[in-house]
Amino acid sequence: MRTLDFAPLLRSSIGFENLNRLVDFARGDSDSYPPYNIEKTGDGAYRIQMALAGFTREEIDVTVQDNMLIIIGRAAEATEEGQREFLHRGIAKRAFERRFQLADTIKVTGAGYENGLLNVDLVREIPEHKKPRRIAIDGVEPTAVIDAKAA
Repeated sequence: MRTLDFAPLLRSSIGFENLNRLVDFARGDSDSYPPYNIEKTGDGAYRIQMALAGFTREEIDVTVQDNMLIIIGRAAEATEEGQREFLHRGIAKRAFERRFQLADTIKVTGAGYENGLLNVDLVREIPEHKKPRRIAIDGVEPTAVIDAKAA
């Protein structure tokens, strides 16, 4: 019997249940460039960390539109003065577009770029009307029993 690894299917959505992630991934987005991590940094806080070696801040565009986080990298054209001749080019610096589907409750709070790593910070903000609340039965609020003795 073969074992299936579903880890690659869970990489492109944040804040959704796993089944929704599988459906979104089935539509495409199988390119692995540039590499990235999604980490949980706290209770309801996440970070997308993307390795963008060789890119400058001006060549990276981060946009949020309709619950979609879009990160675009455009490699600048080499100037005539700065023309370089490579004997071996192992660092890929090609244009890319990476999309992340965000849940309604996930908000982008900021982005930073340092040492070739782009960090996009996200937070889960649940509106009051979506938070769980206790419902009174027959109009009687439940009372908490702190100290009770058996009769």
